[in-house]
Amino acid sequence: MYKVLLVEDDLRIREVIGDYFGRRDEIELDLAEDGKTGLNKILNACYDLIILDVMMPGLDGFELCKIIRKRSDVPIMFLTGKTREEDVLYGYELGADDYIVKPFSIAVLYSKILALLGRTKTEVKEHKIVRVGEISLDPGKFEVTVAGEIVDLPPKEYQILKYMMEHPDTAISRKLILAVAWGDDMYITERVIDNRVKNLRKKLRKEGARIKTLIGVGYKLEQG
Repeated sequence: MYKVLLVEDDLRIREVIGDYFGRRDEIELDLAEDGKTGLNKILNACYDLIILDVMMPGLDGFELCKIIRKRSDVPIMFLTGKTREEDVLYGYELGADDYIVKPFSIAVLYSKILALLGRTKTEVKEHKIVRVGEISLDPGKFEVTVAGEIVDLPPKEYQILKYMMEHPDTAISRKLILAVAWGDDMYITERVIDNRVKNLRKKLRKEGARIKTLIGVGYKLEQG
C-alpha cells in the first residue's frame, strides 16, 4: 500500500478525497489542513507521494514544494484553481511531477496518482547499475552518486539522466526528453526542459560538464 499526503486547506475537498480513497485499498491517505501542518508531517514521516494545494494561507503550495525539493525527490502533484499557463509552468519548474486543475474528477486524481507511483516503482525494480565517468545510477535504489557521494534528484531529472546514461554519446532531442520524463503533457515547453537539464548539470558538479548542448537539436551525454 502506498502512503500519500494531501495538503489542502479546503475541508470539503479533504473530506471528499479522503472518503473516496478510504473506500479503496491501494493508497493510505494522510491529511494536512495547511502548509505548516503539512511541512511538520513531511519532516516526521515518509510518503510515497505528496499532493499540494497551491493556494493556501501562510505557507502555500509553491513555497512548500521548494522546501520539499531541497531535501527529497518524493513525487509531488499540485492541485490548483490556477489555470494560467505560466502558473502551471512555474509549478513544473519548481520540481512538480504532475498537475491537476480544479474542479477535477476524484477518480482521475486517484488514477493519476497510481500511474505516477507505478512509473516510479518500476524504476526501482530494475537493478542494473549504469556508470558514465564518475556518475553511477542504481535503479534498484533509485540512487545517483557522483564520485561516491549521493546526489538527490527529483523524479524528472532522474528519468532524464537515466535515459542519457543508457544512451551515451547519442543526440537526444527535447521532444524525446519530453516523452521520457513527462509523456504527452501539453504544458511542458522547451524552457522547462532546459531548466531541468540546467539543474541536472549543477547537481552533478564537475561531471555535469559531460552533458553537452546540441544547438537546434537537444543534448548529449559524453561518455569519454
